Amino acid sequence: MLDEAWTLSPAVALRLEPFGALAYHFGNRKLTFLKRPELVTVVRALGEQPDVRSALVAAGIPDAQHPAYADALAGLARTDMIRPRTSEQEAVA
Repeated sequence: MLDEAWTLSPAVALRLEPFGALAYHFGNRKLTFLKRPELVTVVRALGEQPDVRSALVAAGIPDAQHPAYADALAGLARTDMIRPRTSEQEAVA
């Protein structure tokens, strides 16, 4: 996952909170708590960076923490909060 391009699902809205953010998926109606502001920063950066690793670096996440963040992002992917970025999305960005 670290070397792949991902983005926030277009069906997801993030609401910033003091603890991080609430992510609501309007399609499957799932609500997810992003309990770390740093994770919110990473999720928001996904669409602007070439891959997950670059989003982590841009957010200032230490290399040693990348596997833990990749696990958290994989959990978000399982509920379609984030999804792989397509070549069409990259052309628009």
